[in-house]
Amino acid sequence: MSQNLHPKKRVVVGMSGGVDSSVTAWLLKQQGYEVVGLFMKNWEDDDDSEYCSTRQDWLDAASVADVVGVDIEAVNFASEYKDRVFADFLREYSAGRTPNPDVLCNAEIKFKAFLDHAMTLGADHIATGHYARVRAVREPDGERFELLKALDHTKDQSYFLHRLNQHQLSRTLFPLGEIPKTEVRRIALEIGLPNATKKDSTGICFIGERPFRSFLNQYLPTQPGPIVTQKGKKIGTHHGLSFYTLGQRKGLGIGGVKGHQQADGTGPVWYVARKDIPSNTLYVVEGHEHPWLLSDQLHAGQVSWVAGHPPAAGAYAAKTRYRQSDAACVLADSTPAGFTLSFSESQWAVTPGQSAVLYDGDICLGGGIIT
Repeated sequence: MSQNLHPKKRVVVGMSGGVDSSVTAWLLKQQGYEVVGLFMKNWEDDDDSEYCSTRQDWLDAASVADVVGVDIEAVNFASEYKDRVFADFLREYSAGRTPNPDVLCNAEIKFKAFLDHAMTLGADHIATGHYARVRAVREPDGERFELLKALDHTKDQSYFLHRLNQHQLSRTLFPLGEIPKTEVRRIALEIGLPNATKKDSTGICFIGERPFRSFLNQYLPTQPGPIVTQKGKKIGTHHGLSFYTLGQRKGLGIGGVKGHQQADGTGPVWYVARKDIPSNTLYVVEGHEHPWLLSDQLHAGQVSWVAGHPPAAGAYAAKTRYRQSDAACVLADSTPAGFTLSFSESQWAVTPGQSAVLYDGDICLGGGIIT
């Protein structure tokens, strides 16, 4: 039985066809909100291929809306996505960096274009199926909003949301931030959602599960060049620096290099360690703990702080990639141009283009793009 906790409050929920956003819509309706579903189409090129499931996702979202008892509409943000997210994605890869388009998509599409559209529908709030929390803090001059990790730290997605600002957070609800993923699946089965056992999506629609190199080949020129060891010995040829990321060990095509075999005839494990853009050279090293793969300091630019201003210099924790435990660090003074983090333990394969995200306990403070 729904509790009429929020009479007349309208929430527009981003419904992707996945189980998380579906349960989000149901939970909000149970809480007494007037819920409207919005399905975002963000990609049009080859979106009917085996790798991009937009059509099926729309059918799933519409089926869920019918079960939950909410209206749903589809909105096309493909043009905005291409201009604001995909163009940046290609620029970063062309420059030899490894961007995280999900971070930019959240800031520019899901919480900007989507929020703007929701406001035209008379929304008081928007909601998504992200695992994170928002906390309002009362201050003398009004409310301030904090972005917090989800209670289920194994599913926490605050890393991808760190560029959200005060206006966006003030309008956003994250119902799943308070419950574990296992409970989300249980609810979906209990209320009979048609997508209750649907597999979670991985990556972003325009890539999906397809071979990454073949996808990039459609948009970026292939520029082969030498693969070189730390000592300057050429041991192979790469397909183009854009196709490789720091710490990568698969797909290098240099296994069993002559003169590097071990006694049993097997070769060492090689890792991408550096990219030299001017000479189009890819440097590889042997072994996971090679010094070239370890960093005790990083610099980041394109800074975005949740509070609208940088935190004080001092001791915090940071993530330099999503699937990583918080690492103790010290923040030097931050400027609008960037900040520096120093780590007590060296970090592995700190990758230009990825996000360095700063935390104070469960509070996500914001971050920047590793340079």
